[in-house]
Parts: sequence; C-alpha cells; structure tokens
Amino acid sequence: MSELEHLFARAETLIERLERVLVPHTPTPDWSAHAYLWRRRGDHGGELQALPAPHRLALDDLLGLERQKQEILRNTEQFLAGRSANNVLLWGSRGTGKSSLIKAVFNTLREQGLRLIEVDRDDLLQLPDILALIRDRPERFILFCDDLSFEPGESSYKALKAALDGSIAATPENLLIYATSNRRHLLPEFHSENREARVVDGELHHGESVEEKISLSDRFGLWVSFHPFDQAQYLAVVRHWLERLGSMGGSDDWPTIEQAALQWALRRGSRSGRTAWQFARDWAGRQPTPAE
Repeated sequence: MSELEHLFARAETLIERLERVLVPHTPTPDWSAHAYLWRRRGDHGGELQALPAPHRLALDDLLGLERQKQEILRNTEQFLAGRSANNVLLWGSRGTGKSSLIKAVFNTLREQGLRLIEVDRDDLLQLPDILALIRDRPERFILFCDDLSFEPGESSYKALKAALDGSIAATPENLLIYATSNRRHLLPEFHSENREARVVDGELHHGESVEEKISLSDRFGLWVSFHPFDQAQYLAVVRHWLERLGSMGGSDDWPTIEQAALQWALRRGSRSGRTAWQFARDWAGRQPTPAE
C-alpha cells in the first residue's frame, strides 16, 4: 500500500469513528414488550428500554373517578380501533389518581395492542427520535409524560408543542400523548400577567404572556380534571386497600381504623387516593402476622 493509500485508509477510519460519536446508533427496541422507558444516551440520541414488569394497576382499584375513567377509556378505545381520538391532559390536585388512571387503562387494553412509552420532561427534546422509531410500527402507542410542568424559556416546552400540533411533520397516526400535571396550563402563572388583559367590544382578551401559556395546554384535545376527595370518598378508598391487603379486620375495628386514617390525612394535609394507599400500607404493616 502506498503512503497516499495508507493516509486515505486512516482518514476513512477516523471518519467512521466520528460518525459513531456524532450520529450514535439507536438500538432496535424489543418490540415484544408492552411498556417502555425512553433512556437518554448522553447528549445525542437514546433508546426505548423495554419494561418487563410494568405496574399492574386495575381500573377497579381507582374509586371515586368514574367520570375520569369513562373519558380516558373511551378516548383510548377509539384510538385502538383506528378512529379519531385526542391527546389528553390530566390535571388537578396531587395524589388524585392522574398517572394511576393512565397505567390502569394501559393494563386494561395492553392485550388489544396498546403500548406505553414513558418519557421524562427533560427528554422531550428527543421526541423526534421517538416518533421516527414508532412511525411505521403496527402497534398503537401512548406517550406518557408524568407530572409535566415547565419554567419559562425551557426548550423542551417547544418540542412538546410541536409534537402536539404545529410542526410541518405530521405526528404518527399510531401515537397519542397523555400528560399529567398539577397545572392546567403547564407553566407558572403570575398575578402581574392579569394587568395585560384588555376588553375589546365587551370581550376579555388575555395578554401575550397568558396566551403563550394557554397555547400549549390548548393543543391537548381533551382536558380531564381531578379534585381532592371528600371525607367519605377518602375513607372508602382506605377500606378498599385494607381489604386488598387483608388487614381490614372485623366490623368492630373500623371506628379505630377510621380515626387513624383521618389523623393520617390531617398530618399529610391531603385526602387523596395516594394518601389512602399510603395509610393502608402503614396500617397493614403494623398488624401482626398469624405466626406472631
């Protein structure tokens, strides 16, 4: 090999190495799985990591959410059947079952071809990579963003906005985006922004900063709200989980359990399904086993 040919060979090797660094290979996902996590790989690319044992939560475990269950289940069944359906924003108080409902609907419909991809907020910039992976797949995917909120100026905010509606590239027909948030508009709202509002011909028009915040949540076709439980709903969920855990005891035990459950909620400052579940686990763990 001449000196010039040797130089060309070394240059080709160097170019190949640079390509692997700058344009990393995306591993082929395990398409036999039902649930996935998107894992970032440094600053470039990522992979769909299969979850062999996703959270097994049933719709029957979610009490006091009949309206929300009907809306989400209907929308998802339409999507699975190939009919038109909407991206969904589930918003409201913490611990009220928003993410649990998405998991339960997934578990209900996974055998019919529904797949779930969970993406962290900070990885939303890589949405185009995810969409490219699933675009030609026969499965139907829910892209799940949990506890979503943004600060002003975050770039991932614009990536989600484009994926929902606004990019020149169409979102794949086999994908819907389901997001949960404690904020209806996904961005912090400030009192000073109300001063930008104006009245035109008797109609109230929001200022530019408010319009910008509304524009993201407005791209979700379906909004589903969640609210704190009242006392009766909270205690019903406590009873449900204690029965599931085999720690309900006899009817004479209920007044003691009820008082302890209410005190637990008071200390936590929340009557919610999450609080009820946490109390039930604590109560069940304190009870002696038959061998003891």
